[in-house]
Amino acid sequence: MDIEKGAISQLQLATLESQGLLRNSSFGTGKSAVLKALEHLGYIQIDTLSIVERAHHHTLWTRVPDYQPSYLEELVEERNVFEYWFHAASYLPMKDFRYALPQMLNLQQNQSHYYNADPKVMQHVLDVIRNEGPKKARDFENESKKTGSWWSWKPTKLALERLFMQGDLMISKRKGMEKTYDLRERVLPAHIDVTEPTPFEFAEYLVKTYLRAYGFTTLKQITHLKTGGILKKDINEVLQSMLQEKTIQQMDFDGIAPIFVQSDLLERVFDAPPRVQLLSPFDNSVIHRDRIQQIFNFDFRLECYVPKEKRQYGYFCLPILFGNTFIGRVDCKAHRKTKQFELIHLHIENISIVTELWLESFIESVKQFASFNGCTTLLLTKVSPAKFTGIIKKALNKRA
Repeated sequence: MDIEKGAISQLQLATLESQGLLRNSSFGTGKSAVLKALEHLGYIQIDTLSIVERAHHHTLWTRVPDYQPSYLEELVEERNVFEYWFHAASYLPMKDFRYALPQMLNLQQNQSHYYNADPKVMQHVLDVIRNEGPKKARDFENESKKTGSWWSWKPTKLALERLFMQGDLMISKRKGMEKTYDLRERVLPAHIDVTEPTPFEFAEYLVKTYLRAYGFTTLKQITHLKTGGILKKDINEVLQSMLQEKTIQQMDFDGIAPIFVQSDLLERVFDAPPRVQLLSPFDNSVIHRDRIQQIFNFDFRLECYVPKEKRQYGYFCLPILFGNTFIGRVDCKAHRKTKQFELIHLHIENISIVTELWLESFIESVKQFASFNGCTTLLLTKVSPAKFTGIIKKALNKRA
């Protein structure tokens, strides 16, 4: 049992190191670090919720301490990053564009229940953008209200999304959540490879991306929301080849599917001092909930989509990571008008880890995150267990 605990602990440290969460500024600083982080992780999920700073900015700020939202917007305009679908709407490295082609081409060649747009409206949208230049969605909304217009906003919006998903249009820039669309040939840099990968090449890309970003992976994690027997067969073949080359090793634990881990990480000694980090619910490190449950013994679910009366922890809880242990979660909200950052409900779940060192790091992390959200004051509303309320309020006031 001690051997298994030691192996799990090594996996925890290895994956946090691979995620850029074990030490401060592991990708460097500034805009170049943002691109380095994104290329290493493979993608950053985009989310529209703004209870606190949006997930894509939060996730990058966690890894690049001097991060500014403008960095990501500039990387899109500089054509180093593009938007498309990974397992959800995401920012991806432009150098990986060809691996988005299979999904684009599949949509071009087949009808989609989700993007069943009118071909005439699609052609109209393409013609307008080709002749008049990049357009925002609201540009078409305004045009649809003109007298005599033969199309309305809803089918045009669907046409924009279909043209984007099948690769005819790309996002040329974004300001906040407002996107600007342009023709692919005017956005995609000339040097980018647009050769469609073979199914085996695509499998290699997925395996290597997950191993690089997480240090270890499982077949279920790699194929998350991806279907097809051929893909699973090819992924298995890639993994078996890497096992033979001894670049990865297989680890087996009771109740967990086989884990494939980079061999060099099993020999590493990780000595970074523990620190508290407030993670986005959409952070790459926690997005695979089964993986976090099995390796970190942390049961995390986002409850903003759950009816209020059925929520256990709160609307938008952030996982709290201390070193390689998840010690709780905090439901919070940035009140931007009053510049107050509210800790609506702080849940401390790993009581044995709660020490003065944890508390000091937690308060500092909260202050930094509040500042990132444009807030200048902190409000602690509730703590569970309640016995910690006094000590945490005292610490907050002391460092205010």
